[in-house]
Amino acid sequence: MIVGLGNPDEKFRYTRHNVGFMVIEKLAKEILPFDKSEKAWRKEDKFLSFLCKAGSNLLIKPKTYMNRIGTAIKLLVDFYKIKPEDLWVVHDDIDLPLGKIRIRLGGSSGGHNGIESIINSLTNANFYRFRLGIGRGKLDLKKTTDINLSRRMIEKFVLSPFKDSEGGAAKKMIKNTVKALEIALDKDIDSAMNRFN
Repeated sequence: MIVGLGNPDEKFRYTRHNVGFMVIEKLAKEILPFDKSEKAWRKEDKFLSFLCKAGSNLLIKPKTYMNRIGTAIKLLVDFYKIKPEDLWVVHDDIDLPLGKIRIRLGGSSGGHNGIESIINSLTNANFYRFRLGIGRGKLDLKKTTDINLSRRMIEKFVLSPFKDSEGGAAKKMIKNTVKALEIALDKDIDSAMNRFN
């Protein structure tokens, strides 16, 4: 089960916090025939999610907001009897430079509300994370490059769209993450880690 993290409202669609959704949508288009990929997403209210079945894989976009995403994941994991290591979560990471990808098993939430919600709901942190660097917002890039944003400003930053100057790096990262997922599905996750970490 591959879950992209994001917020469901249209106003959040192209924000940094929604790169997980962007990757999952692109992955569906890559692994399904074009005519099917557009119709493959189903709204499943009982799982609080949008689901796309691709062979034996489930692609998920939770409908809950980020802070409650674990509720949807718990419903899905229990119903489909998914083992923790067969749960792959794709999400933004403010602590990675823009464009960087890191794949890892387990660990803390790193302050990401969506990951924290999943860990709390599953009472298990032993799932794979595909962490996508969205950059670390700064107060003033010229004068204060080493001053991190306050929590309130971080929330504003992650809910902002990528700047025009960042668009190329963001698109490349999304494309590479889809490739990493395809390698993990076709071969194994270690092969994806060796290539992209």
